[in-house]
Amino acid sequence: MKFKLKTLEKNWVLYDVGNSAFTLLVSTIMPIYFNYLAGQAGISDVNYLAYWGYATSISTIFVAILGPALGTVSDLKNWKKKVFMVSLLLGSLGCVVLGFSSSWIWFLLLFVLAKSAYSVSLVVYDSMLTDITDSERMDEVSARGYAWGYIGSCIPFVLSLLLVLFYEKIGISMKLAMGLAFLLVAIWWVLLALPLAKSYQQKYYQQTDGHPLKESANRLKKIFSELKKEKKIFLFLLSFFFYIDGVYTIIDMATAYGTALGLDTTGLLLALLLTQIVAFPTALIFGKLSRKMKTSLLIQICIGAYFLIALYAIGLKQQYQFWILAVCVGIFQGTVQSMSRSYYARIIPAEKSGEYFGIYDICGKGASFAGTMLVSLVSQLTGSMNLGVGALSLLFLIGFLMFAKADKVPA
Repeated sequence: MKFKLKTLEKNWVLYDVGNSAFTLLVSTIMPIYFNYLAGQAGISDVNYLAYWGYATSISTIFVAILGPALGTVSDLKNWKKKVFMVSLLLGSLGCVVLGFSSSWIWFLLLFVLAKSAYSVSLVVYDSMLTDITDSERMDEVSARGYAWGYIGSCIPFVLSLLLVLFYEKIGISMKLAMGLAFLLVAIWWVLLALPLAKSYQQKYYQQTDGHPLKESANRLKKIFSELKKEKKIFLFLLSFFFYIDGVYTIIDMATAYGTALGLDTTGLLLALLLTQIVAFPTALIFGKLSRKMKTSLLIQICIGAYFLIALYAIGLKQQYQFWILAVCVGIFQGTVQSMSRSYYARIIPAEKSGEYFGIYDICGKGASFAGTMLVSLVSQLTGSMNLGVGALSLLFLIGFLMFAKADKVPA
C-alpha cells in the first residue's frame, strides 16, 4: 500500500526542509568562513578545530538548560507555537548577522546564539510529531522529514556554494558572498516554516490554572524524578546521549576536520553535498523497511555502522577517503535520526511531549557536547586530529550496548 502524507504532515515535513539548510550551513560553509577569520588572526589549524568544537559544546550547554525549560512551557495550551516562532526568528536573525561578522571571536559568540535558538526550535518541532500524526505513521512521517530535509536543503546550499566559490567572477568580495549565503539560508528557513506555523494546532497539552512559568518550573522538577521510574525511557535516553552525540559530532565537524587535514575545500563541500543526496533515498528506503522490521533493529544497525565509520576515520588522509566517508555517513545518517525520533515519540506520554523532547534534545540535536569535547581534547592532547575523530567509536559502542538493554524493557 502506497504511503501518502496528509496536509498537516506535509507542512511538518517542510520545516525539516527549511531547518536542514541551516544544519548544512553549519557543517559546511560556516566552518570554512571561521577558518578564514581564524587564519587572519594567526590561529593554528589544531586550535581552529578545537575552538570550533568548544563553541559547539557551549551551545549544547545552553540548550541543555533552555531546552527542557522551554519544552515544558510549550506543553501548556496554545504555547507550543509561540515558543516555536520566537526561537525560529532568533535563530534566523542570528544566521543573517553571522554572515557579516569580521571577527573570529564575535563569529563564535553569534554562532552559539544562533545554533542555540535553532536547537530550541527543534525541541518544539520534534514534540509536534505526536500532534500531527498517529503512532502507526510516525516512523515513515519522521523518515520523510529527514529525507526531504536532506534533498531540499541542497537547493539553498548549491546557491550559497556558487556565491562562495565564484564571488570573484560575480564581482563581489568574499565577505559579501558569505553574507549573502547566510542571508539566503535564513530566508529559506523562515519561508518553509510558515505553512506549519499557520496550520499547526496543539492537540495534546497540559492545563494550567496559575502562573504558566511557575507551573512549568514545578513540572520540570518532577519530570526528572519520573524518569527514574520510567526505566525504558531513562535507558533509551542514556543510550541516545552516547550514540547520537557521535552522529552529530561527525555532522558538525566534518568540514572542519577535512579543512584541518589540508584537504581541498571545494572537494569537501561537494562530498558533503553527496552525503545529502545519498541520505534522501536511503532514509525513504529505511522508512519503508520499518513496516516489516522492528524500529529498534534498524537503529542498532545504524549505530553499528557508525562505529565502523569512526574507526575508518582514523586512517583518513586522502580526498577520496573523505568521499567514501561521506557516502557511508549518508546511508545511515537520516535513518538513525528519524527512527530515534519516532521510537522515542512512541514511548513517552503525548501530553508531555514538550517536556520529554526537551530532555531528548539535551542528548541529541542541540549539538554534540560529549563528542565535540572528546574530539577537541584528544586532538590537542595527542596532536592528531585522526585519533580525535576515531575516539568517537567509543561513544557508539557504549550507545549500542545501552540501547540493546533499553529495548528489552517492556513499554
